[in-house]
Amino acid sequence: PVARRSAVTLRPPGCCGRRCAFGLFAAPIQDLTRPSDKAVSAMERAFWSTPYLANLDAEVLAIDGREVVISPTIFFAESGGQESDRGTIGGIEVEQARIVDDRIVYRLAAEPDFSVGDQVAVAIDWPRRYALMRLHFAAEIVLELFYKKFPAMEKVGAHIGQSKARIDFAFEGNISQHFPEIERDVAQLVAADLPIESRFTDVARL
Repeated sequence: PVARRSAVTLRPPGCCGRRCAFGLFAAPIQDLTRPSDKAVSAMERAFWSTPYLANLDAEVLAIDGREVVISPTIFFAESGGQESDRGTIGGIEVEQARIVDDRIVYRLAAEPDFSVGDQVAVAIDWPRRYALMRLHFAAEIVLELFYKKFPAMEKVGAHIGQSKARIDFAFEGNISQHFPEIERDVAQLVAADLPIESRFTDVARL
């Protein structure tokens, strides 16, 4: 028999009022105007070390038309199934954020009025980021509990959006029959209020 594709979808409940400690979890562009390869590759991803930061000033490392590279950055680019942040750089809306090699390239809605080396204000849509953070971590909890119950289960996809998160599994049978048990285990784990430790698998990119 062929395993069926099943999905688990999570939607955020009303906020409990506590500060929830949920973490974050295309084609390359050419001929960027930049001071040096070393400077661009040294982009600091501040969203890894300070995920609750919604505003900062950053240096412009590169500009190519409407595409820019900055450092440090709090602007997450879509990866790991999680959608990109939304916000502005230098007061200009960011249309797209994408990972290119060891940096993140941002495409602005208009030509920038700043230059390489300038300091610009960066701001993200905090309510959206906070929802993404909570749903991503909630999805990771559900995923680990499914792996604990079904060690051989295969995850085949995931998507983390502002209003819901989805995990796709290759699973033989009706996966929804296991939801009550998983929901109970999730509730127990969250209620335990255990310490949360942050670790990184790629410390060199911090």
